[in-house]
Amino acid sequence: MVFEGIPTGYEIRFLIDIGIVLVAGFAIGAERESRNKPAGISTHCLVIGGAMIFTFLSSLVDPNSTSRIAAQVVSGIGFLGAGIILKSEVDKKITNLTTAAAIWYAAAIGMAIGYEYYFLAAVATAFAVGVPRIPHISKLVKKGEET
Repeated sequence: MVFEGIPTGYEIRFLIDIGIVLVAGFAIGAERESRNKPAGISTHCLVIGGAMIFTFLSSLVDPNSTSRIAAQVVSGIGFLGAGIILKSEVDKKITNLTTAAAIWYAAAIGMAIGYEYYFLAAVATAFAVGVPRIPHISKLVKKGEET
């Protein structure tokens, strides 16, 4: 039996959730790839999907202990993000902070989907795609000084 361990009726919910994960991960990952960042579509789809699956399973197995699983997802993704951040010893520049934050944020979106908070996930996805497109004040100031 394919769905032997999953209670009947959750298969459709899971398929809907995984579809939403794909759309959200693609949107955020495409934005990051368009800016030549190291974590793109695949990474964001997998992070959102993994967080959704952990949350989905947690809500099925023991609905009373979902906060413990959520806490572990948050700290685990923080560890993944920490591995992405780079500090140059030459010029003391830190890079990939936004990419690490995007991965952490993507996990939160996955958890929202796993808990069936679809509106929250949609708004959060739009936020994640839009925020990196906001012009940086430091770049605007430098551009103003050049003219």
